[in-house]
Amino acid sequence: MAKQKNSQKAEIAPVINSDEQIEVYGAREHNLKNLDIRIPKNKLVVITGISGSGKSSLAFDTIYAEGQRRYMESFSAYARQFIGDMERPDVDKITGLSPVISIEQKTTNKNPRSTVGTITEIYDFLRLLYARVGTAYSYNTGKQMTRFSEEEIMEHLFRTANKKKIVVLAPLVRGRKGHYRELFEQVRKQGYVKVRVDGEIQDLKERMQVDRYKIHDIELVIDRLQVMEDARVRMSQSVQKALTMGKGLMFVMDNDSGKLMQYSRQLMCEETGLSYEEPSPNTFSFNSPYGACPRCKGLVPFTRSIWTM
Repeated sequence: MAKQKNSQKAEIAPVINSDEQIEVYGAREHNLKNLDIRIPKNKLVVITGISGSGKSSLAFDTIYAEGQRRYMESFSAYARQFIGDMERPDVDKITGLSPVISIEQKTTNKNPRSTVGTITEIYDFLRLLYARVGTAYSYNTGKQMTRFSEEEIMEHLFRTANKKKIVVLAPLVRGRKGHYRELFEQVRKQGYVKVRVDGEIQDLKERMQVDRYKIHDIELVIDRLQVMEDARVRMSQSVQKALTMGKGLMFVMDNDSGKLMQYSRQLMCEETGLSYEEPSPNTFSFNSPYGACPRCKGLVPFTRSIWTM
């Protein structure tokens, strides 16, 4: 009999990894009566019940509070002295808990631009992350963008705009508010006579300024010339000056059609000549005119997937 008993296999309950669920034992915050519960991870979980049953006590005052407390304890002693101690919720044990984020259930923000990312401020960190470590690809060819020298920009101009009249522009202000009276006066004293303000070329005048409460694009007119072999030296000097004044970025406008071509010392497509500015957090913001969808103007969060990590 003993041999027969030993041969029998006992049934063992399957062990669920803590990476797959959150386990709460003995939760007693507020209305909770010694509650034990298992919550699966990577799932949308809804806690329902009548008023006063302890829904918020479980979600906010127990699970979120313990996750926040554990996160704060990971700080150094020097940092914790400025934060203060956080009380442990009335619970026996919680396992499988990851760093947590909580959004208040009574949020009254009705702005159509608001998302979970903006409310929690994670969106700001993601924009900064992609701007610093992202890799740019051309949306025309799918190939990685490369950096071009002044000579390569010159050769591209001769291939695409030969014998055309062009205007060489250096961007000074990109999508910012202000009157820029001092900026206009500074470039006027340097000998420049024209600027392009919000798409319109204007003469530089004394005490010139723009509406300080509107967003403006301001480019300095470096030169106006015809792309010809005889003007190569002049073109080279203009390109070099535009890149210097524009901090590595310049525009070339077709004098007849008004078409604008962008050239960058940083990022450019070899085959099509497409050029990007050096990435900045605004590039990935649907609240900025440089990151917003051109159709919905950022009301539906959308960013072109031209940057990868």
